[in-house]
Amino acid sequence: MLKKTIFAMIFLGVMTTASAEQIPDYYKPYAPIYLDKDTYTWTDKIRITIVAPSWDENEHGIDSIGDDPDYAVKVSTSSHNLKPYELRETAPSSGTFTGEVTLTGFSHDTDGDGNPDTTPKTIGGGPTNGFLEADRDDGITVSFEFADGVVLTKSAKVSWNVAQIEFSSQNYLAGDQILVRVDDPDMNLNPETLDNVRVDISSDSDSAGVSVVATETDDESGIFEATVSLSQSNESSGNRLRAVPGDSITARYNDRTLPKPYSISDDLEVAATAVIDSDIPSTKRITVDEPYFADGTGQETSSLKAGQQVQIISHIQNNQKYQQGFTSIIQITDKNGSVVSLSWITGKLTEAQGFDLSQSWTPRQSGQYTIESFVWKSLEDTTPLSENHTQIVSVD
Repeated sequence: MLKKTIFAMIFLGVMTTASAEQIPDYYKPYAPIYLDKDTYTWTDKIRITIVAPSWDENEHGIDSIGDDPDYAVKVSTSSHNLKPYELRETAPSSGTFTGEVTLTGFSHDTDGDGNPDTTPKTIGGGPTNGFLEADRDDGITVSFEFADGVVLTKSAKVSWNVAQIEFSSQNYLAGDQILVRVDDPDMNLNPETLDNVRVDISSDSDSAGVSVVATETDDESGIFEATVSLSQSNESSGNRLRAVPGDSITARYNDRTLPKPYSISDDLEVAATAVIDSDIPSTKRITVDEPYFADGTGQETSSLKAGQQVQIISHIQNNQKYQQGFTSIIQITDKNGSVVSLSWITGKLTEAQGFDLSQSWTPRQSGQYTIESFVWKSLEDTTPLSENHTQIVSVD
């Protein structure tokens, strides 16, 4: 190699003007090494750049460095290495040399199916065909023997990451497409193609939910997205999730590539939530007419007497195009504000369904009473589904 010959002539004290090319300065080497990241994950692609203008031998051609065993480029992790590894000039006389090495990790099951999902190997001579094994907590070192006894180096870390998951919005309408996003660089297992991960999505209406495939947004992003549609009437299936307005939806992802202090065998579930809203205001989703009274024969009456049972009847109507669960509550208080009766009915209304609700009451004493009616999602979820009604009645 020409450079090697020049070095030998210099060290022997021989003066020469046979080449006009710049000779590397043995005592002041200039060949900075650059890596495209400070920290890599275990299956990343490493992009290496060495700026070495004094190694530009051919003014009109593409030169290379690192492939000479005496002036080698070495790419290494803690237990594996590629040497010599060739880097090539980006353009004639640029003096900038580049190459790539793909990390291949170690044997590990990333999805919990009991089978390893990586193919560790260390092979290749450059500039873009190198594969190098790496551990979870490792380091990458690129070295270049610029001249005899002059070795320049550059290092970076290798580490796993804790995944993150999110919905594209915190609130969706019933007709919206749901986008869930997982950020897990460790699952970019093959930087030459799109990878996939599994995400579980459930709702209040379907706690089992669905398991969907999230696909990487590009070959090396480590960001995975899945789109899910909502249904108010059909069961969950594939990428369709049963959910109605008012539901919370939850996306869960199991991360099995965790950094310290987790162990390599640990896993961690990360989750995100969002809410399904309706374009119908909460208190307009169900209409309840003002209650009226009926006697034992079912006839409407306005005469209430102590000791006689009456039915408190109201008509309830679903104003939505999907099934709605509800709890109808009747509370009766006396003139002192003490509750003398509290009853409720729990049920479900199908799309646009309406029917009469009947709850019995036997006033024990004559006097004035306040009757309040409420419709909530449930006794646990007190979200109102209709306007409240209040009326004052007298009992003889």
